[in-house]
Amino acid sequence: MSTLYVVATPIGNLEDITLRALRILKAVDVIFCEDTRVTSKLLAKYETEKPLVRCDEKAEGKATQRALELLEEGKDIALVSDAGTPGISDPGARLVRAVRAAGHGVVAVPGPSALSAALSIAGLTENEFVFLGFLPHKKGRQTAIKSIAAEERAVILYESPHRIEKLMSELAAVLPERETMLFRELTKMFEEVLVGTPQELWARLETDGSARGEFVVLITPSQEA
Repeated sequence: MSTLYVVATPIGNLEDITLRALRILKAVDVIFCEDTRVTSKLLAKYETEKPLVRCDEKAEGKATQRALELLEEGKDIALVSDAGTPGISDPGARLVRAVRAAGHGVVAVPGPSALSAALSIAGLTENEFVFLGFLPHKKGRQTAIKSIAAEERAVILYESPHRIEKLMSELAAVLPERETMLFRELTKMFEEVLVGTPQELWARLETDGSARGEFVVLITPSQEA
């Protein structure tokens, strides 16, 4: 039976790829990826050449149809995102569902994830948390912010460098004293963890100037604040 392998790739440091991931990427017939340029750099580092098919948010429908065709031909394929684990705030969920519905195998090749990386160095003593991925840019954003304020468990979300200051200002309005942690450039040369109230972090970001790289944001549980 033909198989779709969902392969986690490094979130920053290219040495974080697993031996199994490398073996699978070398063995499959075609690799579906969020950005062919990003995946090409990873493959080049490990001397691997494979046909690449773009599978970003806009192309996922077309890519899904192509994946099903290849699997019907008896070929094995892999799915990767630009960084981390596909399907977790990254494209790929629709492709996975369609492949499974068609009766083909779907196998996870686990590895790096910004979510688990941040949690591992956060020092939380609670076992429960809520993961929100990326908040809506406009419609529904304020509702999401209010839900964070009402949540008693730790809340983890992703945010872009273009909206991180806005997020801190929004959190400062509803959770002025709640300890918040910002993780940026995880596993990269300039990895940094910032800890403080949303107001303090907002001021820090304004002082630092333009932020780079996506952020993992962790709002601690109310009892740990």
